[in-house]
Amino acid sequence: MPQWIAVATEADLFEGAGIAVRPIDDEIAIYKTEAGEVFATDNLCTHDGHGRLCDGFLEGHEIECPLHQGRFDIRSGEATLAPCVDAIRSYPAKVEDGKVWLKLVV
Repeated sequence: MPQWIAVATEADLFEGAGIAVRPIDDEIAIYKTEAGEVFATDNLCTHDGHGRLCDGFLEGHEIECPLHQGRFDIRSGEATLAPCVDAIRSYPAKVEDGKVWLKLVV
């Protein structure tokens, strides 16, 4: 059953960047856009399984893999630029009371 879990503080996030958290078995990237929106996706690129997306370049709602420059939409996880063709998982995210919450199955 999905439930909301606090995974970071709002102060941990920086506009236009991502961070990594590991509240479950897999690492999750949390992003804060320049508009102040917060989104979360799997942290590993589906192209080769090695690129950590939290280390990539965030522009608008797209994160660019730091290894091969493929891109994903952080709102949906959809692959938007080759060599990435397979989507990444996205997670509901919100900020409340100074904490970042993700809706996860635990």
